[in-house]
Amino acid sequence: MFLTILAAKAESAGREVIAVDPRNTSRQCPECGHTAKENRPTQEEFHCVSCGHTAHADTVGATNVLRAGLVRRDVAPA
Repeated sequence: MFLTILAAKAESAGREVIAVDPRNTSRQCPECGHTAKENRPTQEEFHCVSCGHTAHADTVGATNVLRAGLVRRDVAPA
C-alpha cells in the first residue's frame, strides 16, 4: 500500500520509484565493495575493515541504495 501511494506521488511529481533490496546497504563499503557486519562498529559509524574507508553509516547506506537503484533503472527494459 505504501509503495503504491509513493509511486503515485512520485509520478505526479515527474519522479520514479525504484525498489531495491536494502540488505547490507549500510554494511557494504561504497569504495571497495567489502561487506561485513564489522564495518559498522556503532549505529552511526562506518569503518571498512578491508580498505579503511570511513563515513556516517546513513550516508553509506544512502549511497549504496542510490547505486542499486541506478543499476536497476539502467538495466530495465524501456
